[in-house]
Amino acid sequence: MEILADANDYIPNLPYDICLTLMHVLSDNKDEVVSMADTERITVRLQNDRAKALEKLVEIGRFPTVSDAIRAAVDEFVEANFTPEYIERITIDLPKGNVVELECLVKDGDSVSIDDAIRNAVREYTRKRIPKAMEDQL
Repeated sequence: MEILADANDYIPNLPYDICLTLMHVLSDNKDEVVSMADTERITVRLQNDRAKALEKLVEIGRFPTVSDAIRAAVDEFVEANFTPEYIERITIDLPKGNVVELECLVKDGDSVSIDDAIRNAVREYTRKRIPKAMEDQL
């Protein structure tokens, strides 16, 4: 199965000015207008099971289109591989209960995002553990 990750997947055969308006509306970052001139069509070949998994993500509502799912994966890949040298990016899997608790922290205003809540928790844990570890070594 061939999947195209391009703006034209949304709006084929429409005039350029209408496409530009729709791209702005469909853009993840509402402050950034993505024009067709700023995109590049790339054809991606995937194994059938991967293509079906992407289609399933669309069916369950995680993404509006397969192209959106592919763009999200590419964005995540690029961000993970182009972080500043002083930052180490890690990925963790959490039980759903912990994620719900983190979402509550964000909703209550204790953190600005789930990532921020995790960073704060790690920072606090580290602050408590380092002095104890230093004492244990003496």
